[in-house]
Amino acid sequence: MDHGDFDKPEGLVEAVRSLMAQSLSRIYLHIIFSTKNRERLLTRADLRNALNAYLGATIKHLECTPVEIGGVEDHVHILCLFPRTMSVADVVKETKRVSTNWLQEQAPELRDFHWQAGYGVFSVSQSNVDGVIDYIRTQEEHHRKQTFQDEYRAFLRKHAVEYDERYVWD
Repeated sequence: MDHGDFDKPEGLVEAVRSLMAQSLSRIYLHIIFSTKNRERLLTRADLRNALNAYLGATIKHLECTPVEIGGVEDHVHILCLFPRTMSVADVVKETKRVSTNWLQEQAPELRDFHWQAGYGVFSVSQSNVDGVIDYIRTQEEHHRKQTFQDEYRAFLRKHAVEYDERYVWD
């Protein structure tokens, strides 16, 4: 911008506007991924609680705001506020990578632990945040009646995601 532009009223207004420009967002995402082959490896409640805390710290480190994290023996749910500067793929990839390493260090039986290759991510409107929080908090009760696979298929249908069953579970 040329300093001569400040001599004109419209130039001054434009200069002030550019100084005040903001990029704002409030994007809630519900991320779901399972253990490799949906193995029920996360059987200890204390380990799952520690994992949830670790996932929250990891998400926070990636500039996301964790809202609710939970799951059961074979998968996790993460509800977070997503930053406007990161890609979904990068956040999920890094979250899975560091939590895999952490889990492998936690117990001898987890030294070969891995998450599934894929994941699901779904947008959540502000009006549905409380419902998703409750849903994540009641995972153990929910999965007494429904398998992870049935739950995940229901999410895909609800969000109109086209998928090929042959590749969903990798």
